[in-house]
Amino acid sequence: MTESTFEDTPMTTRTRLNLYFDPALIPQIEAMALRRSVALRRNVSKSAIVEAAVMSYLSGDADDQLEAAMSRRLDKLGRQIDTLDLDLAVLGETVAQFIHFWMTLTPPLTGAAQSAARAKGAERFEGFMQNLGRRLATGDRFLKEISRDLDSLPDDPLPDEAKSNGDQE
Repeated sequence: MTESTFEDTPMTTRTRLNLYFDPALIPQIEAMALRRSVALRRNVSKSAIVEAAVMSYLSGDADDQLEAAMSRRLDKLGRQIDTLDLDLAVLGETVAQFIHFWMTLTPPLTGAAQSAARAKGAERFEGFMQNLGRRLATGDRFLKEISRDLDSLPDDPLPDEAKSNGDQE
């Protein structure tokens, strides 16, 4: 049996193969054949549509598409990791600065004042934990605020007044 292929190749001999398809696929194949026939302004058979699909499947096009999708996903994950890395660096530096500041400015306490300081510290810590819980529940994040603040800063850190004062010298 001979039949023209999907891409206008010369008439070739083909082997007949009887296949069974899910009934839901048949209208899709017929619709594709009709669309191709209209677009190419020539008759495209259902056999040509199925043959092209099988050739595409066997040629590895699906592997290329999967590889491209995986590459896009890995790129996105890489960007997310970069963001997390920056957030972690900000957090680490913030904690280090706070500890340095606290240790520098906090004087040692006498024995009598330590119990009162512990009680006040426990009270403040409880307030801190409640505030932290509220912020986490609402989705307000300190690092997002820093990001917005940094985005709103001009690229040039000197204000216009400082530039004009420097020009007058």
